[in-house]
Amino acid sequence: MAPKTKPATKPRNPLSRERVLLAAVALADESGIAALSMRKLGEALGVEAMSLYNHVANKDQLLDGMVDMVFGEIDLPAGEADWKTAMRERAESARQALRRHPWAIALMSTRTSPGPATLRHHDAVIGSLRAGGFSIPMAAHAFSALDSYIYGFALQEATLPLGDTEEETVEVAQIMMAQVPADEYPHLTEFTVEHILKPGYDFGDEFAFGLDLILDGLGRARDST
Repeated sequence: MAPKTKPATKPRNPLSRERVLLAAVALADESGIAALSMRKLGEALGVEAMSLYNHVANKDQLLDGMVDMVFGEIDLPAGEADWKTAMRERAESARQALRRHPWAIALMSTRTSPGPATLRHHDAVIGSLRAGGFSIPMAAHAFSALDSYIYGFALQEATLPLGDTEEETVEVAQIMMAQVPADEYPHLTEFTVEHILKPGYDFGDEFAFGLDLILDGLGRARDST
């Protein structure tokens, strides 16, 4: 009788820093950053938590790497584009990245050990502004104004209780307004009925309007210095 052979085993995907970070980002996307722990991350990867420390030294290094991955998803300003087009495209790409990873909003500007994608991103934004005629102080003003708007809008978008679809928005708005006496809050009632409850309303459409105001204002400020 021929000796029994062991069934072929599927080779296990080896653990790597990239795999650890991808799994951490996926966990944070699903459950929020507060729910992320090395133990839960190890469980998601099918390994002991201690083995993760071969790839990230601690929780701070894990967060640094996760934030760097999000920055890596944001399109860099195109070198051939004028500064206003480049900043508009970068802002929209950043907003979309933060919609995919809302947990990152509070972390993007807090890390003290930025990774290569983060550094490339910031260098490219400053370079685009400088190429567009902004002095160093004006580039700093522009960068600050744009990021405050992008992150602030992304935070509002992530936390407003209006739902993800037009139908959900209408339902939530109607429930909220049913609790509000129209005669006591006439302007709020008018705004809700004539704007939010109109067909096609999408809060996200406000992003482009506000962004254009900021870009136009930055252009005027640049030209006056």
